Amino acid sequence: MSSPFKGTTICAVKRNGEIAIAGDGQVTMGEHTIFKTTAKKVRRVFNNEVVVGFAGSVADAFALCERFEEQLQKTGGNLEKAAVALAQSWRGDQAMRQLESMMIAANKEKLLILSGTGEVIDPDEGIAAIGSGGNYALAAARALMQNTDLSAKDIAEKALRIAASICVYTNDHITVETL
Repeated sequence: MSSPFKGTTICAVKRNGEIAIAGDGQVTMGEHTIFKTTAKKVRRVFNNEVVVGFAGSVADAFALCERFEEQLQKTGGNLEKAAVALAQSWRGDQAMRQLESMMIAANKEKLLILSGTGEVIDPDEGIAAIGSGGNYALAAARALMQNTDLSAKDIAEKALRIAASICVYTNDHITVETL
């Protein structure tokens, strides 16, 4: 699932018991200016047991990530319950509905997309991608998954490099976290 948000691409892959989330480092100001090239939009939360990657407005993404961490604390680290609770509050809270961000979250068992419309999506084929280059990364990851024996980490990273070669809002300064 891609998003309308510009300035980043996040790709997650689940394969052979490994989950990897990769994100680029570009922050774009407006339509024409690269503001930063080394941002870290993939991080570990909840005692390093959960990895999240976010796309969209930077401030909104940080706010979303903070609220997700709060839900993880409340649910004892239950990824699905925390994601559903966040989605419910995202839909019901006037301020949260204004957040222009999406997030991919994963633990060792599950990979989920949390959308700006308050949806929690368990992606097909163990592959998820969001952000401006999300469709490119998704297509590349699917092709790599179907035609190679690469690890989840290698697929996520290569898919992001392919997206960076196509999408002007995505760069090749890539951060990858694995579980």
